[in-house]
Order: sequence, then C-alpha cells, then structure tokens
Amino acid sequence: MSIPVIVDCDPGHDDVFALWLAAGHPALDLLAVTTVGGNVPIEHTSRNARVALLVAGVTDVPVAAGAPGPMSRELSTAEWIHGENGLGGPELPDPDAGDAPVRLDPRGATELMADTIAAASEPVAIVATGPITNVAVLLRDRPDVADRIREIVWMGGSTGRGNVTPYAEFNAWVDPEALDLVLRSGIRFTMVGLNVTHRALVTPAVRERLAAVGTRTAAFGDELLEYFCRTNAEVFDLPDGPLHDPVAVAVLADPESVGVVHTRLDVELLGTETVGATSVDLDGMLAREPNAWVATTLDADRFWQQLALALGRLA
Repeated sequence: MSIPVIVDCDPGHDDVFALWLAAGHPALDLLAVTTVGGNVPIEHTSRNARVALLVAGVTDVPVAAGAPGPMSRELSTAEWIHGENGLGGPELPDPDAGDAPVRLDPRGATELMADTIAAASEPVAIVATGPITNVAVLLRDRPDVADRIREIVWMGGSTGRGNVTPYAEFNAWVDPEALDLVLRSGIRFTMVGLNVTHRALVTPAVRERLAAVGTRTAAFGDELLEYFCRTNAEVFDLPDGPLHDPVAVAVLADPESVGVVHTRLDVELLGTETVGATSVDLDGMLAREPNAWVATTLDADRFWQQLALALGRLA
C-alpha cells in the first residue's frame, strides 16, 4: 500500500526532483504540496512548485502557499545557486495557462495541510525540503492533527559542516526556531543532511541515465541540471552538483536506499558563529534521550534507479 504524503518545499532545482519522485514513485501517494519562502521568495517557490507538477502532468494535486519567511527572523534566500526565479535554466511554462492548469489553492499551507491530514484514511507523512516553517506553524496552530501525522522527513542540517556558514546548512540556518519546535513535538522525525545528500552527485553518467528516460519531464529536468551543476561548480567547486532534496523523499519511497540511526538531535539557536548548526550526538556524549532518526548512508546507485523509475511514470 502506498504512503500518503504531503511535500512542503521551496523550489529550487532539487525540490523539483523531490516533487517528481513523490509524484511518480509507486510507493507514495502525493496528496498535497505546500510552499515556503526559502531558496527564493514565496511568489517564486509557489509558481515553481506548480511548474514542476504541470511539466510532469500532475494536475490534480492541490498546491498552497505558506509562510513567506521564518517564524522570527528575516528571510535569507539562495539565488546564487538557483537563479533569480529559483529555477534558472529552462524557459518556464505558465502554470495558470492551458487546458489543465495547476492553479494555487485558495487555502493557505496550514489549512491545506490540516484538511488533507484530517480527510486521509490513514496517517499522512510530511516531507519538508526547505526551511521547516510551515510544518512548525501547523503543529503550533493545529495541534488537533498532530496524532494523524505518520512522520516528518526533512532535508536539512548535517552531521558535519554546513553550506551557508561553516557550521550551518541552509534550511536549518534560515529558520532554526521552526526546527526546534518540530523536534520538540514528539512526532517521528528524520533528518536527511548534507553528510548524506552530498553522495547524490549529479555526475555526467547520472545525467545521461536520467535523460535517457526519454519523457518530457526528464528532458526538462536535464535543463535544470545543466544550470544547477554549473552554479554548484562556480560557488562550491562541485561540478557534479549534489541533488539534496529527493534523498529525503527516498527515505519513504525506498527505505533500503537510505540508512538511518536513532540519536539525539538539537539545533543551535543563539550561537554567534553557529546559529542553525545541527548538533547530532552520534556517540551519546550528552546522555540525552534520542529524539530523531538521522540519515548516515546512501546507496547512490539505488537512489538514482528509483528517481529514474519515477521520471518514467510521469509525462
């Protein structure tokens, strides 16, 4: 039986592939998509999520806009990786045009999430691939649906170094207070950090493998990867850009591809140099109760196989 899932995202090139994996993989049932300000402002992330679904022929999944920025901080964005509109590279279609548009749902993200969870016949998983603000707001404002959330899987953080400061990964750094709230909720939580996503490298062989799927979605994806790999090479000296966000979806779609451990996870809220850093106590040095599952390994070949499978089932 497929797992019902909501994807909360801030597209972003890699978020698009996360959406496609969630929409195309047979183990998952994508019920709704919500967007947050993150990689780029909310008007772009909301449009980009709808573009991703439109290209893939997924026109029956509602998309709602959520928090334009963090719970208590100013939004910092990442146009330096994703381009001014968040999806640098291809010409983007108009998601409001055509015979089967993907329009923005009039409900906000919190309402759509709560309605979707309440209406589902079984508990719903949430995959968050941006700052986790929307999920935190949901848990704060709608505690009545918390026991209907199967689990939360989040792409963010790291067991090691960061990618926006020496210590902090971008999604954690943008809204650490939201991450702290979610961690304290008691809902099963899995962190998929840079230590694992940096093994999902978009090598030339991977690009050939995905493009060979031959669908419209795969062709559009190849244009995205051309730009994404180029900016990763320029900014991080990583010509084979790591495709972070779909790895979080893979935790649900194909658990055997991602290894996790149960441990203690906290986020730094006040550090002058370390705010947003994720403290992962793999060795139990703090003697605190484990509160999260943390990804530590990735079967990269299996991961790319699952992504190709999903692309092949889309338009």
